[in-house]
Amino acid sequence: MVSRRNFLTGAATMVGAGIVSRVGAASLPEAVSMNNAATQAPLSPPNGRPYHPVVTLNGWSLPWRMNNGIKEFHLVAEPVVREIAPGMKANLWGYNGQSPGPTIEVVEGDRVRIFVTNKLPEHHSIHWHGQRLPNGMDGVTGLTQPGIPPGKTFVYEFVAKRPGTFMYHPHADEMVQMAMGLMGFWVTHPKNPDFMRVERDFVFLLGNYDIEPGSYTPKVNTMLEFNLWTINTRVFPGIDSMNVRQGDRVRIRMGNLTMTNHPFHLHGHEFFITGTDGGWIRPEARWPEVTMDIGVGQMRALEFIADEPGDWPFHCHKSHHTMNAMGHTVPTMIGVDQKGIAQRINKLVPDYMAMGEKGGAMDGMEMPLPDNTLPMMTGEGPFGNVEMGGMFTTVKVRKDQKPGDYSDPGWYKHPKGTVAYEWTGDVPTAPKAPQASTSTPGVELNVRKPEGHKH
Repeated sequence: MVSRRNFLTGAATMVGAGIVSRVGAASLPEAVSMNNAATQAPLSPPNGRPYHPVVTLNGWSLPWRMNNGIKEFHLVAEPVVREIAPGMKANLWGYNGQSPGPTIEVVEGDRVRIFVTNKLPEHHSIHWHGQRLPNGMDGVTGLTQPGIPPGKTFVYEFVAKRPGTFMYHPHADEMVQMAMGLMGFWVTHPKNPDFMRVERDFVFLLGNYDIEPGSYTPKVNTMLEFNLWTINTRVFPGIDSMNVRQGDRVRIRMGNLTMTNHPFHLHGHEFFITGTDGGWIRPEARWPEVTMDIGVGQMRALEFIADEPGDWPFHCHKSHHTMNAMGHTVPTMIGVDQKGIAQRINKLVPDYMAMGEKGGAMDGMEMPLPDNTLPMMTGEGPFGNVEMGGMFTTVKVRKDQKPGDYSDPGWYKHPKGTVAYEWTGDVPTAPKAPQASTSTPGVELNVRKPEGHKH
């Protein structure tokens, strides 16, 4: 649900004295907060110039107020509790009650004013990734501004000069603050609402965390070996599906704030990469793909026509990024007979299960787990265990999904004869390749050795 925080008497004292005279700190916009991890309905603009709003997967867009023609937002950097998926929560840092923070939506040419209140235990700043703005608004602590001290509010103000896909994140104690979940999405819509118009426009950020099984707080000094790979700080099966109408033109915008690249793959459709954090790509410069690699710090927008009905996976193609709570030191036990050792260990540990002899599939088995820990591969589909986690979701394409309806239509009902099935008849003999002859009869081979250097 959405709640509102009234700063009232404390508002003016939190704003730096040098800022008060310029923007009137006594009338800070209210800071709206969210404590629901479900995907919220798109925020239709109540005022200002029109645009077609985006849908933030497992997130929401931040309301604003208009003040003398300026669009004003209020972000609060603070400790938050984020549900990673049902059965697991994490102690993170975020904005306005969640990690990632809310999506900011503006229109090309808007003058934007963002109040940023720091409720973290250390200083903070926000960098507006990819934006063209005055150097002093770029948000790099020590270089373009002092850090925002705990309990204080700073103001960023600039004109959203070009339309596109952007994000915001700290440039203050960056490794710690981003590892704790401080990040958010930004969309600048074009002045012309019909420019590159789509029926469905989804946005989300990619993140990574290292949270030991049984614990709640990420390890902030991890460089590469993270064990949770997330879409908007959620992992499958806690990631909502993207629900669309058959025939819709669909756009998916992604930002990568992890420490590695992610080759994202869409099943059942081809797409075109239509935008980057540098702007829109001209139609003649695009080509079809089914997998798109998105590097560290990059933004990408892809588009496709959802013409094939069904439940289509959309996921990172690095297999260990579609798992949860991974262990990096687990030996491979395929082909190892564990019967004898399992019997001996069971005398000491009654719940012990020998695993991995035939592969990693759990076949629906559940093992005891520490509190606040997710299985590596989980999620139930219409045919059983999906055996995925992490950066995995689905695009659900339905003929009867109404325009503007983002509700989950449930599992796809396959027409008769369109599902893979077990063959119960005789297995035909496999054809054999013709045997190649080692010699060709009737051919005489004469060999002449070279002599000297002339021939």
